[in-house]
Amino acid sequence: MSARGTYDMDGFLAAYDRVMAKWPASREAATVPTPFGETHVNMCGPADGPPLLLLPGGGSATSASWYRQAAELSPVHRVYAVDLIGAPGRSTPAPDRHLRTVADLTTWLDALLMGLGLAETDLGGHSYGAWIALHYALRAPHRVRHLVLLDPTQCFANVKSAYGSHALRMLVRPTPRRVRTFLEWETGGAPLHPDWLALQEAAAGFPARRPVVGPRPRPKALRRLKLPVLLLLAANSRTHNPAKVAAAAETLLPHVTTTTLPHVSHHALPHAAPAEASHRITDFLTGRAG
Repeated sequence: MSARGTYDMDGFLAAYDRVMAKWPASREAATVPTPFGETHVNMCGPADGPPLLLLPGGGSATSASWYRQAAELSPVHRVYAVDLIGAPGRSTPAPDRHLRTVADLTTWLDALLMGLGLAETDLGGHSYGAWIALHYALRAPHRVRHLVLLDPTQCFANVKSAYGSHALRMLVRPTPRRVRTFLEWETGGAPLHPDWLALQEAAAGFPARRPVVGPRPRPKALRRLKLPVLLLLAANSRTHNPAKVAAAAETLLPHVTTTTLPHVSHHALPHAAPAEASHRITDFLTGRAG
């Protein structure tokens, strides 16, 4: 599956659908046109519930990985989980227009919200998705009510060098075995759901486009952010130092609530997060967090 011309797309979609089967039975799907292509969105929860848009991490992550959070949050919220444009998933990038800058990401999310009929939303993201969410909140705060960041990367601290070197070996030549080896290393050998792991392996070699990357948000911009922010960190993350991330966020963000989730690593979020994660998110979004 390493060559694009021989990539097993049917195998990937079958693995994707096996994880999607863990979503609530009421799950719906929509395809939303944007200037950068068609965005696939999985949805569940009451149609009139407060909206919560969730962005997955980078690499092999997809909207499917939110199955546990979707099940626990959808009784109250209308959950919208997105497959990133140009990344593994069911979204289809435009042939002649690529996402290249943070401004492009903002334009894409503006169009996505408009297509979903959302003037504003609660916004959450994991890892790279949290980086996108934070940048969007800084550029379009009028469209975001609450911001939920799950172990965000490149937002408040750099990644560890050991993580970077392990990830690089996988990214240079992604294969199912290298993906599995990397995830087993980062999660410390913790049990991983076999269907979720099979989806990560199936994404190896997916004909993805280069993601938008950039520096951390500027401290001055973070200090001006007036939105309430919930920062959930993975205690066992090998991506960065959770204590340093928490300290930096609490210094820079005026309205942040920080919680470190025990017994979970960076890549195990969000699907293997303890139930405390959903409880924290619900309390935060409904104003019960104290």
